[in-house]
Amino acid sequence: MKISIFGTGYVGLVKAAIFADVGHLVVCVDKNAGLVARLQRADIPFFEPGLEALVRSGMDNGLLSFTTDTPRAVRDSDFLFICVSPPARGDGSVDLREVEQVALDIATHMQERKLVITASTVPVGTTERLRKLIRSELVIRGSDLSVDVACVPEFLEEGSAVADSQGPDNIIIGADSPAVLEELRRLYQAFRRNLDNIVTMDARSAEFTKFACSAMLATRISLMNEVSDIAEAVGADIEAVRHGVGSDPRIGYQHIYPSSDYGGSRFPRVVRALRDFGREEGQRVDILTAVQDCNQRHKSKLPERLIGLFGFDLSQKVIALWGLSFTPNTDDMRDAASRYVMEWVWSCNGTVRAYDPRAMKACRALYGKRDDLVLTLTKEHALEGADALVICTDWQAFHSPDFELIKSTMNTPLIIDGSNLYDPADMHRLGISYYGIGHGLSLIH
Repeated sequence: MKISIFGTGYVGLVKAAIFADVGHLVVCVDKNAGLVARLQRADIPFFEPGLEALVRSGMDNGLLSFTTDTPRAVRDSDFLFICVSPPARGDGSVDLREVEQVALDIATHMQERKLVITASTVPVGTTERLRKLIRSELVIRGSDLSVDVACVPEFLEEGSAVADSQGPDNIIIGADSPAVLEELRRLYQAFRRNLDNIVTMDARSAEFTKFACSAMLATRISLMNEVSDIAEAVGADIEAVRHGVGSDPRIGYQHIYPSSDYGGSRFPRVVRALRDFGREEGQRVDILTAVQDCNQRHKSKLPERLIGLFGFDLSQKVIALWGLSFTPNTDDMRDAASRYVMEWVWSCNGTVRAYDPRAMKACRALYGKRDDLVLTLTKEHALEGADALVICTDWQAFHSPDFELIKSTMNTPLIIDGSNLYDPADMHRLGISYYGIGHGLSLIH
């Protein structure tokens, strides 16, 4: 089938590569000529495991291409996905102008019936809004062409987006026509790992499902983080508690790992948006407000541990940092725990030595060159002369370090672990002061 993807950001590029991989003919459209030129060289602007190889394969097989030519992309495709990520306005509301412009471009250039699909995270009612917008533009053109607009929300997890997309647990399809639902079932046939993994509903419900799912997951994370605070206060090891809680089949182990916060762009944005939707409709949003407040409060968890150990003057201190991205297997530093740690250390006149397997370039782009930030080639080099090691990201490379090297390289063998990677008993035996989240020396009793 012939597919156009409008927007070559995270959602659009992953979707394009996945569709091409199963044999669809895909063209990606972006108005940024420089970005299109990069993509035509298979130069991916962000890191996602497996994506570059998939893009190269699609291009080599003649199934994936990139262009700035909107008229051709509209004319030559049957399924047109709008994957433009709408930015937030200053008041937190969603700015749909770029999404609406794509819809208008489609209406301007279409010469036969088209099926338009929204895949970005958009407010409830956007699908119907775009349908009316396109039809109004067609009327202005004096055209009687038909158009359908549906919603297939994405649930991509950064770091595992390719694998998750190749074998999704579910595919949500929202449309108000049985015929359109059937078209989209056929389009996604290759991804139907389970007979019942396609869930169909009306478009408004599909749009809302994206917000509800993300809010549910964010709530689990925030609840576990708040529980870890209480565990610290009463002297209970949160890792033991986690195993006990997860063993209950009604709860399970997913998204109950204590951490400093849920970083990234999706959860904070979606929780805030869903809360605002509820307020606009006169609904109480106590839990969503609490989730957001808890997450915001937990961002200071690691800096507060440093304050408790060193005070507010770090002018003679070096803090080693392992992990800069907000989650493993990505270079995305949006709302990452590392940023809060680094900025607090600098506000106290300290120096940071940092290492990340993928996010070093992103860090340099964010902060530039500065005397109090040293980006090192290896995690071991980050330890040199350090007074504390703070682990911000659960990269696999950090799971089994050389602890004797840590002891001999650092000024003080002190680890503050935001991912609870190590056994406190092992750390005690090795002579390393170890503070986790509700784990190790963090326990008050």
